[in-house]
Amino acid sequence: MLLLHEVHTVVGRHEDEFEDAYRKGWLSGLANDGDARLLYYLKLAHGTGRAYHHTTITALRDGAAYERLARRIQSGDLRAWAAEVDGMRHEVKGKLLLPVDWSPMQEIELDTVPTDGREHEAVLYMEDSAWPYEAKLDTYLEKARTHYAPSLEQRSERSLLTLLAVFQAALGAPRRREVILWQRVDFPERLPSLFTRELPGHVKGPGTWMHDALEVRDDWESRLLRSATWSPLG
Repeated sequence: MLLLHEVHTVVGRHEDEFEDAYRKGWLSGLANDGDARLLYYLKLAHGTGRAYHHTTITALRDGAAYERLARRIQSGDLRAWAAEVDGMRHEVKGKLLLPVDWSPMQEIELDTVPTDGREHEAVLYMEDSAWPYEAKLDTYLEKARTHYAPSLEQRSERSLLTLLAVFQAALGAPRRREVILWQRVDFPERLPSLFTRELPGHVKGPGTWMHDALEVRDDWESRLLRSATWSPLG
């Protein structure tokens, strides 16, 4: 399975139209075959970054499915749709991701992913992107497996987050050494304390992930993303 991760810089006055075009065109267009499915349609939470940034994550069965989808956009049935959405955004940055071998999310049965735009409550996600030091990619992934993931499980009743997936940039991505920790925010009401207070020593001292991960990276970014109410996986 491949994941197509795209960040769209949308023209502000066309924000609602852009989302509607993805709901009616991309969501339903991918439902016509078994190659791909839109998994998430998300917006950067207000006050946490640049305005009108939307993120989409699309699952692809394999490399051949990616090529067929690319051909549909280049010269097939999705060409006109692609031209339409291009007129409603300034740019789009995309990359292919692969689940790492210990990611909770691995293969997805594409036929089970909703394609009817059914409504639900919005869900908040934290997307942590890390760029390990040169030649430290594998070391970072091993530390994340043995240190970070267990720390969330051990604090399951108090933890703010649930780790849903761990992705690695696929060959040809703009930055090879990139890892994405895809996490659901289970207690959004706890976020204000994260923003208004310094992290206490027991959270960032020796033995914690915040401290020990500095051995393999110090370049990382967190984004709070809110799902659209029709986003297939919440």
